[in-house]
Amino acid sequence: MSTHRFLVTREIPEPGPSILKDAGDVVIKDGMSADELREAVTSGEYDVVLPQVSDTFDAELLAQAKIRGIANYAVGYNNIDVAAAADLGIAVGNTPDVLNEATANTTMLLLLGAARRAYEASEYLREGKFKGLRPNLLVGQDITGATLGIAGLGRIGKAVAHRALGFGMNVIFTQRPPEDRPVSDDELGDLAGRVSQVPWDELIETSDYISLHVPLTEDTTHLIDADVLQRMKSTAVLVNTARGPVVDENALVRALRDREIFAAGLDVFENEPQLAEGLAELPNAFLLPHVGSAEVGSRSGMARMAAENAVAMAHGETPPYEVMP
Repeated sequence: MSTHRFLVTREIPEPGPSILKDAGDVVIKDGMSADELREAVTSGEYDVVLPQVSDTFDAELLAQAKIRGIANYAVGYNNIDVAAAADLGIAVGNTPDVLNEATANTTMLLLLGAARRAYEASEYLREGKFKGLRPNLLVGQDITGATLGIAGLGRIGKAVAHRALGFGMNVIFTQRPPEDRPVSDDELGDLAGRVSQVPWDELIETSDYISLHVPLTEDTTHLIDADVLQRMKSTAVLVNTARGPVVDENALVRALRDREIFAAGLDVFENEPQLAEGLAELPNAFLLPHVGSAEVGSRSGMARMAAENAVAMAHGETPPYEVMP
């Protein structure tokens, strides 16, 4: 009787490993290079791969792959050519919903931290510069009464909207920038009458804060570019917990350095793990190392869902959290 074999490209928390081990043999190769990944998925040794978003499965690799499925340990799947996988009969799964609240929490952390100059304040204190309260010390931007513009009011965007309303913010949104479609009150649910849909241009120019919650596509790559940054308020704060390439990082460095906008809070980067030159040195850049879902419940939930997807794929069944083209 054959045993299913699973390749995991990074260590994941329980119950993921236990679920996989109950179904077959598990090989964990932490930190695989692109060449090592290619060799593994084309070797015929593995039934299913459980990768991270940093592991790329393009059409060329998929055409050579000898696997049944890809169980992405993430809600996003821009690292996989889903259409090519479907054509080749390779199943794809992700981990939706489980990280909504954690990512929304991180968004508010970045928003508040960037607005209130938390990084600068922490460094100021640690460097021994604090000599007592002064009225003009590290004054930041207001939150209450300010306008938050949400780009992409999906599951995470809605969770952010609820939190922002709790802080007394005015919330506007554009559903699928740069294009848009009308969103009904039924879709908005309990946010109906509490948030307002506006054109992308209006959101850019009137928001005090802009938070990005769009998938990475051709249309959203460099959605925030030099032109958009110039049109934002000089007091505005940009927050990105979506995908790094949604922001032109070099343009953002220039905008922050030249004070075209007040600050930015980022959990994702254009060329992770590398940062654009000069970004880390900017005092008005509040930066986190892609920890948006790093809460115990979220990470364990993601592991469970990815493992359940992988086991179903190994058995030739439709994964419970399937991604379709």
